[in-house]
Amino acid sequence: MNGLRPLIPILTTAGIVLGGNGLQGTLIALRGAHEGFSPTDIGFMGTAYFSGFLIGCLVIVSIMRGVGHIRAFSALAAIAASATLVMAIIIDVTLWTAMRFISGFCFAGLFTVMESWLNSGVSNDNRARVLSLYRVIDIGAVTGAQFLIPAIGAEGFAIFAVMAMMIALSLVPVSLGDRSNPAPPEGVKLDLRRAWAISPVAALGCIAIGVTNSAFRTLSPVYAQDIGFDTADVATFVSVSIIGGALIQYPLGYASDRHDRRTVLLITTTLALAAAVALSLFAGSGRLVNFALVFVFGSFAMPLYSLSAAHANDRAGKNEYVMINAALMLFYSLGAIVGPFAAASVMQWFGPQALFQFSAAVYVVFIALIVWRMRVRAPASAEERGRFTALLRTSTIFARLAHWRGNDRKR
Repeated sequence: MNGLRPLIPILTTAGIVLGGNGLQGTLIALRGAHEGFSPTDIGFMGTAYFSGFLIGCLVIVSIMRGVGHIRAFSALAAIAASATLVMAIIIDVTLWTAMRFISGFCFAGLFTVMESWLNSGVSNDNRARVLSLYRVIDIGAVTGAQFLIPAIGAEGFAIFAVMAMMIALSLVPVSLGDRSNPAPPEGVKLDLRRAWAISPVAALGCIAIGVTNSAFRTLSPVYAQDIGFDTADVATFVSVSIIGGALIQYPLGYASDRHDRRTVLLITTTLALAAAVALSLFAGSGRLVNFALVFVFGSFAMPLYSLSAAHANDRAGKNEYVMINAALMLFYSLGAIVGPFAAASVMQWFGPQALFQFSAAVYVVFIALIVWRMRVRAPASAEERGRFTALLRTSTIFARLAHWRGNDRKR
């Protein structure tokens, strides 16, 4: 525990920022629908968020080199809090879209600063514990924050004020905790062509998963509200999917360590497809049915990214672990830019159930790709397969936090 004590302030900050980000994503969809924004309007806001997020991932290391961790974090937190308050003051689609772009940029930077700071403070002896604790904080903060919406209400100024306060308060542990300012991380060398060559399944898979997961993250509150759920039900619907993904990914990862990962990836994608089809068929059939189905959907849709990354790592060279994971996250981000607006356009024409029909169509294409690649390339041998790591899609630095996993591979 003594080894973790210096990291408590930054882990506390992480919980506040992760919770605030998760709260904002759900609230924007609910409040936007309440204000009369169409699904395509809300979807385009999601596209703007992930566009800002991608740009933030690409430039934040340069900013950190220029001003350091503390100043970069402080500036980004101030901008993110201000963008949140602007949305409370002025209800306008164009302005909200711009603010979501700014929020995406800022949160990408905040996550990168936090994870870089954590990476500089861990050793191989406590890295596993820090990673596990960070994941628990992520799941707990995001799911818990959802229920601030029914507690406070989605209408009015108060919920935006709470979000802005959360972002502002994230500065307190950083300011009062360990005042060291670590050296900025080295930039991640990105080679998208090499990443594609290592594993077309992982590269295309991360794009497809970015499309579906971002669409779900942005528009699932709209779906739940449109089928008659109240605000508390919407929060539960979103939270249940997150919990499902968190619980099931480790058994899936365990299985993928012992069998061809593409087989596990194929089965998992097929089950996510089945859950998406079931959700589209039973939309409006009742709360418990939808909660159960979205739990199953989250259980198999959310781990697909980590399974794809694990497959690529089996194929990567000895020193390519960080590069391949950074590249895959950018592939994911490119898909995430497309997903919300594309899914929202389908929902605009065909109704809320089209969100999951859209995801099902993407999964069909991904399944076809996996089957084709299994025909043309032999599976990785047992000696090549490493240990599964549950990856967060928060920054390109997270791969460095999990780097010890790459060193465990048997070659």
